[in-house]
Amino acid sequence: MSEPAAAVPLVAPPLVRRLAAFLYEGVLLFGVTFATGLVFAVVMHQNSGMKLRMPLIGVEFVVLGFYFIGLWVRSGQTLAMKTWHLRLLTRTGDPLSPRRALARYLASYVWFLPPLALASVLKLPNAWAVFGLVAGWIVLYAAAALLQPRRQFWHDALCGTAIVTSRPTAPLPQ
Repeated sequence: MSEPAAAVPLVAPPLVRRLAAFLYEGVLLFGVTFATGLVFAVVMHQNSGMKLRMPLIGVEFVVLGFYFIGLWVRSGQTLAMKTWHLRLLTRTGDPLSPRRALARYLASYVWFLPPLALASVLKLPNAWAVFGLVAGWIVLYAAAALLQPRRQFWHDALCGTAIVTSRPTAPLPQ
């Protein structure tokens, strides 16, 4: 007889697959952030990228929050996670509550805020230097998951969530 889902420790899928989903998510989010920025620019009569910059960043933050939190609570998967057969659950294998999804959304900014803050302090000379710093941080942060006992990212360990393999529920037609 098999053990209940809560008794089975949730071990993360391979890091390469999670990073592939991460990159694909970035491609998809380009469209979401572009559409949000376009609507914001039209509604607010923004004629310069520097005009109303902080309100735009705030709107993008909220829109991305609705995107991630809504999908994580509803199905445990974003489109990129579905494509790569990943699902986000609690550490015990249950679906995420809105509160836990919000905590994970906020904690996931650890992917970007530390290197961006460091880039600001260092006054890096150009966008390529900032990109290199952010990319290096992402690789190091992702690799740090290998030090975590369940191979989860550290913000998942902090929030009590786990990325697991999600198999399709129905067989593919032949």
